[in-house]
Amino acid sequence: MSEFVIAPVTTPSLAVAGTASRFPIRRVFCVGRNYSEHAREMGHDPDREPPFFFMKPADAVVPAEGNIAYPPLTQDLHHEIELVVAIGKDGVDIQPEDALSHVWGYGVGLDLTRRDLQAQAKKMGRPWEWAKAFDASAPATALLPVSKIGHPDKGSIWLDVNGESRQRGDLADQIWAVKDVIAYLSQSVGVKAGDLIYTGTPAGVGALQRGDVVTAGIEGIAELTVTLV
Repeated sequence: MSEFVIAPVTTPSLAVAGTASRFPIRRVFCVGRNYSEHAREMGHDPDREPPFFFMKPADAVVPAEGNIAYPPLTQDLHHEIELVVAIGKDGVDIQPEDALSHVWGYGVGLDLTRRDLQAQAKKMGRPWEWAKAFDASAPATALLPVSKIGHPDKGSIWLDVNGESRQRGDLADQIWAVKDVIAYLSQSVGVKAGDLIYTGTPAGVGALQRGDVVTAGIEGIAELTVTLV
């Protein structure tokens, strides 16, 4: 019988709201520029491109509560509030009309971004990992199962910093709905139980400073509060 040469890492996971159960995290896919106004504020035409994805490590997902460390190597850390989709069933080449049957539940997350490193990567034609995939870059709330909340396709999505409004939008404003995101993703890779999908952010992204208190949420799903330290 084979043995690991070092102790295997603990499987990253998220709490399930109101229970002692946890959702194991396999992979984290993030959709870029999935709200028209955010695409425009980033200098892109939202009507010309299909969805695209980048990834974060599973252990970048941490509870969206308490203190979050301001990461190194950046002077321009940005907030991005997002709907998080938790996949509960495997699939390949999933049809849009079947896609929601693969969803286990939903949560609310932050895609924290070292924007200065992202801008540098774009300018030099390099990957985004250093800008997106750092430690604790994907704080998320406890998940709510579909059996309790259904499949939210509209509702306010918002974020405030120190009590001042930064981001305001509605899930209905997404360019690519959850079912379409899952279907498109499954054309390229097998979607697996345990995968998370961060589905993009509305307009209003901006910089965070040490000491800032971020409050955010999505109507009917969850709210979060974190402090940058």
